[in-house]
Amino acid sequence: MKFSLQLNCENIDWNNVSELLKRVGMGFYDGDVHRKAFENSHSVVFAFDGKQLIGFGRAISDGAYEAAVYDIAVVPEYQGKGVGKSIVESIMQRLPQCNIILFASPGKEPFYKKLHFRKMKTGMALFIKEEQMQSDGFIE
Repeated sequence: MKFSLQLNCENIDWNNVSELLKRVGMGFYDGDVHRKAFENSHSVVFAFDGKQLIGFGRAISDGAYEAAVYDIAVVPEYQGKGVGKSIVESIMQRLPQCNIILFASPGKEPFYKKLHFRKMKTGMALFIKEEQMQSDGFIE
């Protein structure tokens, strides 16, 4: 399957980002909130089939030894076709010296395990929407 990757935030329709996250059942905000999050990130990747946005992801990092991956999302009809793998690998290539953490949507852990991520025993989180995150299966 052919698709292209874009490594910057130029000409992104942020409302599409919000809609894609909503469509795949992930947390989403107003498009301007996503714009701010992606523009303030260390690394961003957007996947396109022609002009159609089909996936994306981002990482925040100090650029020295720590990074965190967020918002990895691929529209359902493109899942299982290498798009998500390409997004994550592109991010990881830009952070070769960093420890990388992420939290996956419940049920997506096998995908990240194939990319050599392992479950953490000491991960902790403090969420603004704690009840929602608990009901979604992110926290105990």
